[in-house]
Amino acid sequence: MKKIVVFVLGPDKPGIIAAVSQTLFEQRCNLEDVSQTILQTQFVAIFIASMAAGENEDAVLAALRTRIEPMGLFVYLRPLKKEPATTQQIPGEPLVITTIGPDKPGLMAGVTEVLARFGVNITNLQAVFKEDRDYQNYVMIYEVDIPASVDHRALRNALYGRAKELGLDINLQHREIFEQLHRV
Repeated sequence: MKKIVVFVLGPDKPGIIAAVSQTLFEQRCNLEDVSQTILQTQFVAIFIASMAAGENEDAVLAALRTRIEPMGLFVYLRPLKKEPATTQQIPGEPLVITTIGPDKPGLMAGVTEVLARFGVNITNLQAVFKEDRDYQNYVMIYEVDIPASVDHRALRNALYGRAKELGLDINLQHREIFEQLHRV
């Protein structure tokens, strides 16, 4: 059984997930994972599905295009290739890093450069501008896995130093503590 990845992007409106999931079902695909969000007015989703034996990726893509392009949406499909075990990252300690500060170019680039330098994997990222008159509330929330080999003190110092350079307040918490504190 092979797997596919389907990317959908376009203006948000009701019924997009219904249209995609129904089309995949009709094409004998089984949805395994979905990640979807709305950024300002744009719908963005990634679907991972397994295909029944003998099904054709081109036929699935054509069916998706027929169904959702009239909705003003873009769709892209590609096979999901299993990565060799040597390239898969071993999960590390899960942390949540939050930053808040004035909106200006280079905030995300500055923080992610430090994370990349230490080999930290970003597993989820949200960046949201909270409107106010002074433009002081640009919030970024990074969920990350820190490899066991990383010197936590050096990483923390580098992040705090970069945050100071960028004029950001920064907070690091273990993911479990963050989730407990922010439970609805």
